[in-house]
Amino acid sequence: MKILVVGSGGREHAIVWKLCKSQRVSSIYCAPGNAGTAEIAQNVDISADDVEGLLGFAKEKGIDLTIVGPEVALVMGITDMFEAEGLKIFGPDKMCSRLEGSKAFSKEFMIRNNIPTGKYEEYTDFDEAVKNVDKFGYPIVIKADGLAAGKGVLIETERVEAVKDLENIMLSKVFGESGKKVVIEEFLSGIEASILCFVDGKTIVPMTSAQDYKKIFDDDMGPNTGGMGSYSPSMIYDEELSNRVEREILTPIIDGFKNEGMNFKGILFVGLMIGSEGPKVLEFNVRFGDPETQSVLTRLETDLVDIIESIIEGRLDQQEIKWSDKKTVCVGMASKGYPGMYEKGKEITGFDKVDSDVMVFHAGTRLEDGKVLTNGGRVLGVTAYGESIEEARNKAYENVRKIQFEGAQYRSDIGKIIGR
Repeated sequence: MKILVVGSGGREHAIVWKLCKSQRVSSIYCAPGNAGTAEIAQNVDISADDVEGLLGFAKEKGIDLTIVGPEVALVMGITDMFEAEGLKIFGPDKMCSRLEGSKAFSKEFMIRNNIPTGKYEEYTDFDEAVKNVDKFGYPIVIKADGLAAGKGVLIETERVEAVKDLENIMLSKVFGESGKKVVIEEFLSGIEASILCFVDGKTIVPMTSAQDYKKIFDDDMGPNTGGMGSYSPSMIYDEELSNRVEREILTPIIDGFKNEGMNFKGILFVGLMIGSEGPKVLEFNVRFGDPETQSVLTRLETDLVDIIESIIEGRLDQQEIKWSDKKTVCVGMASKGYPGMYEKGKEITGFDKVDSDVMVFHAGTRLEDGKVLTNGGRVLGVTAYGESIEEARNKAYENVRKIQFEGAQYRSDIGKIIGR
């Protein structure tokens, strides 16, 4: 099979890495890819949001299957466009992708289908939002309704800062049109966990659990990022919690899809907060999570192509899926200044010193004159196996220290339980 993977981050590198294990795959293209995907696939100079360009390339090359990594293309309707041309593509359609493309739509879906989540209100009028910003007390969560590259969720502990956030989002348009509407919701405390699910419209199958770390600094301090690391399986996600999530969250989700005519086929990411009242949903994503994918796919033993085809063909309930008993930890290495302003073009060295059984997934990198350079805020995800989380964690950090680039920053507590 010829496969096209859309995207350029660590998630896409992990997907390409997993596809390379399949005997069914003859060639892999990655658009636009990064320095890591260039080593195991053919990078294509088409941006992930150029859906017309991607469609033209898929037709020209006779691509058998396209796998979409980032949310932007899905929200733009790439799946609808490919399917209209008779091309096989993996990812939910435009209507279903609103679960990530609109925070308000997502919360409304949860409320309609009795899925436990935090209390919220949505606003399109700035004055109304300011008047009600104290409604749920503090801390408070303020979200830009649309896509904001992982930066549209803000947590504030006092009114002055909350109002400033509303001004920035709704009046100054720091997130562009994504801020036309805001969602203000109660802050949920507890421990976060992430569940990635395979969904074929009729059946929802959770993958092995994972936990990621959103804050830039140790102990969950500092601003939110796209994710500074992850590990799998989650140490708090035991069988009792798994059964409760399936009963109270996953079953209502798939029933909601059926009742509302949403033929969701692809990956559903369910972000959870495990608190004193039990699990509640923080958010939905409609694609593989990043950096959870790096920890989860490295534990998948079943051919990913087989699973994807079973989803597209609506027979997920017949597909066997096996996971390794080994544990994985992925430590993110980021540029100095991230998630704020950061410089690019710093040379990365030390790859040759990394242990052969450790995966270094590239996120923000590019090749130039034979050198690997930084090209983003999140740069690398160093992922290691172990018989225990502690063993995998120690191995990951041992190899992180072998890699150097100017201004590199990373958390030192990935793989530890951080409560709030």
